[in-house]
Amino acid sequence: MTSRAPISCTMNVASTLTASEAVCHLIMAMLDESGFSKEDIFAAHLALEEALINAIRHGNEMDPDKEVKVSYSVDSEKFEVWIEDEGTGFDPKSVPDPRCGDNLYKPNGRGLLLMCSYMDVVEHGERGNRVHMIRYRNKPSVVHGVPKTCR
Repeated sequence: MTSRAPISCTMNVASTLTASEAVCHLIMAMLDESGFSKEDIFAAHLALEEALINAIRHGNEMDPDKEVKVSYSVDSEKFEVWIEDEGTGFDPKSVPDPRCGDNLYKPNGRGLLLMCSYMDVVEHGERGNRVHMIRYRNKPSVVHGVPKTCR
C-alpha cells in the first residue's frame, strides 16, 4: 500500500558514516512507502548518500562534535531534501569536472557529478555548506521556468 500523505521531517545527524547510512535507509523506506519507482529510489539514494558523505567528510571533517542537519519532504510529486553541515563551506564551481583531463584520475568531484546527474535540481547555499536537491516523479523539462541546472 502506498502512502499519499505528505511527509516532512528535520533531524540532526552525528558526523559519522554509520549515522548517514541510517538516515539513507529511513528516507528510502519513506520513498518506497510513498510509491516512488525503483529508478527514483536508486537515484535519490545515490545522491543523498553522496551529499551526506560530503557534509560529514569535507564539511564537518569527521568531527564527532559537529552535526549535519537533514530536512526532507516527500509528497505525491517529489522528494526534496536539504543537507547542511557546520563547515566553512565551499564554492561548487571551483570543483574541477572529474570527466576532463587529469581529473579523470583524481577521486575528487565525482560526488557532485553524481548528485547533479541523478537529481532534477541541485542548488548550493551562498555559503557553500548547504545543498538543496529535488527528484520529481514526473520529470519536467523545465523546473520553475529554468532548465535543469546544477549550481
